[in-house]
Amino acid sequence: MEDKKYIIEVEPALDAKDGRPSMGPVYRSVFAKEGFPSPIDGLDSCWDIFRMSAEKYPDNKMLGTREFVDGKHGKYVWLTYKQVYDKVIQAGNSIRACGVEPGGKCGIYGVNCAEWTMSMEACNAHGLHCIPLYDTLGNFFTILFHAGADAVEFIIGHAEVTIVFVEEKKISEVLKTFPKAGEYLKTIVSFGQVTPEQKEQFKNFGATIHSWDEFLSLGKDKQFDLPVKKKTDICTIMYTSGTTGDPKGVLISNNSIVTVIGGVSRLLDSCNESLTEHDVYLSFLPLAHIFGRVIEECFIHHGGSIGFWRGDAKLLIEDIGELKPTIFCAVPRVLERIYSGLQQKVSSGSFLKNKLFNLAYSYKLYNMKGGSKHSEASILSDKLVFAKVKQMLGGRVRIILSGAAPLSSHIEGFLKVVACCHVLQGYGLTETCAGSFVSIPNEMGMLGTVGPPVPNLDARLESIPEMNYDALASTPQGEICIRGDTVFSGYYKRDDLTKEVLIDGWFHTGLLILARCDIGEWQPDGSMKVIDRKKNIFKLAQGEYVAVENLENIYVLVPAVDEVWVYGNSFESCLVAVVNPNKRSIESWARENDISEEFDSICQNPKTKEYLLGELNRIGKEKKLKGFEFIKAVHIDPVPFDIERDLLTPTLKKKRPQMQKYYQSIIDEMYKSTKN
Repeated sequence: MEDKKYIIEVEPALDAKDGRPSMGPVYRSVFAKEGFPSPIDGLDSCWDIFRMSAEKYPDNKMLGTREFVDGKHGKYVWLTYKQVYDKVIQAGNSIRACGVEPGGKCGIYGVNCAEWTMSMEACNAHGLHCIPLYDTLGNFFTILFHAGADAVEFIIGHAEVTIVFVEEKKISEVLKTFPKAGEYLKTIVSFGQVTPEQKEQFKNFGATIHSWDEFLSLGKDKQFDLPVKKKTDICTIMYTSGTTGDPKGVLISNNSIVTVIGGVSRLLDSCNESLTEHDVYLSFLPLAHIFGRVIEECFIHHGGSIGFWRGDAKLLIEDIGELKPTIFCAVPRVLERIYSGLQQKVSSGSFLKNKLFNLAYSYKLYNMKGGSKHSEASILSDKLVFAKVKQMLGGRVRIILSGAAPLSSHIEGFLKVVACCHVLQGYGLTETCAGSFVSIPNEMGMLGTVGPPVPNLDARLESIPEMNYDALASTPQGEICIRGDTVFSGYYKRDDLTKEVLIDGWFHTGLLILARCDIGEWQPDGSMKVIDRKKNIFKLAQGEYVAVENLENIYVLVPAVDEVWVYGNSFESCLVAVVNPNKRSIESWARENDISEEFDSICQNPKTKEYLLGELNRIGKEKKLKGFEFIKAVHIDPVPFDIERDLLTPTLKKKRPQMQKYYQSIIDEMYKSTKN
């Protein structure tokens, strides 16, 4: 089979000099061999993205919400591009009628919905800075500021937000930010209704709150000219949730988002998977996160349709079935749950069904590894065996895109076979406007990687000598660095941090103040493999380095484990872990071992801990882990790691400092047990 390489070298490597480490060659996508995508005439801002699509696709369905009739959710009801445009113009006039001028700061707080997107577009129309608010930055704020100030209050004050659009059930959270927020915040707009009591409460603080319909009427008889928007203008300030440290306001320009759209379009066009006005997307990735925002902008640019979920993870599959999306974007945690559900269905089937599934899986996987496209690898298996999986995702999905965190290779590989669609993995940060690397359709060799660079940026690796990562080695490894118009404009009110990470036009994924960086390894085909994050590498007492994310991806392969958090530090000689067990698997094991207790009690049973520790060690031996990488003690938490306890970010990444704080007494007990 012909070797393919999806990158080209555009600048040579640099040796170490003047205290700076060596740097590998600069690469870009082979799809940008003749240059990056040319600018589109008239497309200079996020407002132009929507405006041009409203002109081109006025009658196409744009925003869909499930109707609620007789106490039940029914079909999706749609607003066309023209209808949304008219409401956006009205909303923009109402914002201006409240005294907010171009360049002002507008907050949006709540779950994804049509009003969220319309509020965002109204900001785009009038050159306002759209600032997503969310309370899941977590209780770490209490530690930072010693005053109980939560994330919403912090962002409103730091960004000087004067008007906030808010989900109805979040109104009480906004009220809690007063009186402090009242220094700037004067107008609140509910996406739903407002009670007389709420009006009075805000009035007492010198602020005004409107229902959505009341607000739209404010600008009904007014017409404000739309200001000229430039590419360099800031369109949004995204506050990073972060897994450590003080959240930062990331300044994203119009040009960054427009450039991302051009690069994604070039990539998909080059792979014959272009987005079109017929594509449908389920919006459930938080719009307060850059991944969700950029995906929606891409769909709007192509005139696609966006249906909103109901905000309940338990109902997500039902929403998918009703909407029947063609593109499904998710974070790994969601795909892990889909994978677990499928595995349970397979294992609970009859011997014959099990045998048929495994034969079909092995045959299709063999053909895909041999170079066959997923749609041609086993047409019969797709029809007879895997069609039900496709129907579970609505029956029309042609691309699944995973981002925001690493997706385990075994889950990615499994879904590539059974989902009957492309399963792609991407990589990016808020500071690089999301997608910087994306894997290529029908390339099984990219399994476990995030693919080559998107064709709108340059990438290189920088050596990390103290970690023995060499960007000039035969297998180049080092800190991932990115250059291009997608890179952010700086951290709001933090020029000091901006200077640390933007060096000679390159964004360094290492935030020096947090000792964090993403460590990559170039693959022969030009794809990037993210080995680990420097902040997720620590030393044990004997001096051995532990790449903790890599270990967690191995230990989670145990069928009885849904999720695992591995902990260690430089004062201890071994690793311990907190495990979220797989309920069905553990209960099945308990029955086989004559343990008849409730699930919570099973999890506390010493025999269960002994069993799980044995399973973790078994997989460790199977994967040939080093002695110091084995888990020596385990705690079983029957409650999954969650956002509510501040253990996960909005994109479901582990918040390691918060997890350590939450489980500290348990960690101490585990280490005590290893020494007895």
